[in-house]
Amino acid sequence: MKVQEQAIGFTPGMLFSNGYVAGNTLYVAGQQGPDSKGNVTSTDITLQTTNAIAAVKQVAEEAGFEMSDIVSVTVYITDLNDVAKMNEVYRKLIPDPKPARVALQVAGLIGGAKIEIAAIAVKR
Repeated sequence: MKVQEQAIGFTPGMLFSNGYVAGNTLYVAGQQGPDSKGNVTSTDITLQTTNAIAAVKQVAEEAGFEMSDIVSVTVYITDLNDVAKMNEVYRKLIPDPKPARVALQVAGLIGGAKIEIAAIAVKR
């Protein structure tokens, strides 16, 4: 069986792709919640979470996957006090059955983001 590989959202000069397909698996790099111009301007965790999940969805769809194909999510968050608000958005936007998830607090994220979400999706 030949593994088909495809980088998703790679721009020459960048050090990473937004996603990478290997066979029937998609690895989505950490996605933050910037505004439409690519800047993290809001400190609102609800908005940043909504935008980060939308970015994960966009990478998945560009690779030919659906949100229901996601089997694992890793959430990096800078303030554990924001977890309840993050969970409200996550509960609404991530389809059931919910994927396996790890959530951890980090000291900081690039660009001043409060949240970054990575995911793994598998086409069944």
